[in-house]
Amino acid sequence: DGVTEVLAHRGDSLRDKFVEIPCSEDYDGHRRFEGCTPRRCGRGVSDAIITREEAERIRRIAERGLSLGGSDGGASILDLHSGALSLGKHFVNLYRYFGDKIHDIFTEEDFALYRDVRQRIQQRIAQVFGISSSSMYLTKPTFFSRMNSTEAKTTHDEYWHPHVDKVTYGSFDYTSLLYLSDYTQDFGGGRFVFLDADSNKTVEPRAGRVSFFTSGSENLHRVEKVHWGTRFAITISFTCNPEHGIGDPVL
Repeated sequence: DGVTEVLAHRGDSLRDKFVEIPCSEDYDGHRRFEGCTPRRCGRGVSDAIITREEAERIRRIAERGLSLGGSDGGASILDLHSGALSLGKHFVNLYRYFGDKIHDIFTEEDFALYRDVRQRIQQRIAQVFGISSSSMYLTKPTFFSRMNSTEAKTTHDEYWHPHVDKVTYGSFDYTSLLYLSDYTQDFGGGRFVFLDADSNKTVEPRAGRVSFFTSGSENLHRVEKVHWGTRFAITISFTCNPEHGIGDPVL
């Protein structure tokens, strides 16, 4: 794996850590949106946007939703926007599949917390990258993930391959991850790794920690395989193109 440098240890409590890196050419192939499309690229980590207590409340939303399904392999997702939920080797639409029972699982407060957290993350990204928060739009997919050491059964379970979000998803300009569990306490492995030419830079998950970065190939990354325990996180991503924007989920 080459030399590995830890960008954020689990035991750190980081107000704001930001590393600027040169932008890749990925953005040149897409429409540019003044005041939003990255001109300054990099990656940041903050433990000061979301509290651990809020992270625990959000994890409970994820646990309740994912308890309705779950992948046969080690990686399960729940997308509150589209309703996509891993079930066995496939996905179902949570809202269609469970209908009115959904009100027994989620509350209006859950969705209000989700919105509030999304807004705070969006504002911090805008602030750090020097762009206007109102020129960024939430985009899909935005989802909870639950990873454990179960062997992968389909390609959807293979979360550990290196990838570039802008290439994989197209609409992404800024990606964020909110961690909902603790590295070495709740799970082993499962660190987030930026793959740079000179060395790897890792982020060790910690409940309430937000990791965010520009989505181009300047931030090629992967997640290590989880060896034991369960890792929860939520991916929340933003686009500069209003045509790719989505609204907050509603119950």
